[in-house]
Amino acid sequence: MKLYGTKGSGSAAVEAALVLLGQPFEAVEAASWQPSPGSEELARINLLGQIPTLVLDDGSVLSESAAILIHLGLAHPDSGLLPADPAARAQAIRGLVYIAANCYALISVIDFPDRYCIDVDEATTQRMRDGTRATLHRHWKIFADEFAATEQPFLGGAVPGALDLLAGVVSRWSATRKALAQRRPAFHALLQRVDAHPQLAPVFARHWPAA
Repeated sequence: MKLYGTKGSGSAAVEAALVLLGQPFEAVEAASWQPSPGSEELARINLLGQIPTLVLDDGSVLSESAAILIHLGLAHPDSGLLPADPAARAQAIRGLVYIAANCYALISVIDFPDRYCIDVDEATTQRMRDGTRATLHRHWKIFADEFAATEQPFLGGAVPGALDLLAGVVSRWSATRKALAQRRPAFHALLQRVDAHPQLAPVFARHWPAA
């Protein structure tokens, strides 16, 4: 498999999943917002140029972090990426889509406000960022209340699953961890357990070496 991505991006969640699965893959450095060796190749297989993009062994292309993680969990049902119990699996899939739709999507507005407002001035840019960041943090608080109210050490249960991986990555952006430490400390502690997991810590250290 080929995984297109770059440091500090959402590709870290898919990389972490592949590491947990013990699946070999080739990492291709690519990002739409900076020059990188795989950018042209990425643009050919993903018209939006989004990362992560995963090319499977059969040559088919998967994009969208949540979709990739759901596919990997379904393709490896004994891995623990998705719960075996149907009801728990449904909630994990719900959580993955929640993050993708309500949290991940807002990062683009914060990072690239000019994509969403024509001829934006500096003051408007700052208001867009501030308002979107406040909404992002509110969405994460709701996520913590909906999905993290459990006695289990991880969202996936006894071991980290796909939902832990996506939450652990997307919550690193736009001061979300700081907000969660203040307002949802139990969930913040869970994210720290994901960070410190022996198989995952090297992946996250590679992506966020100063963290």
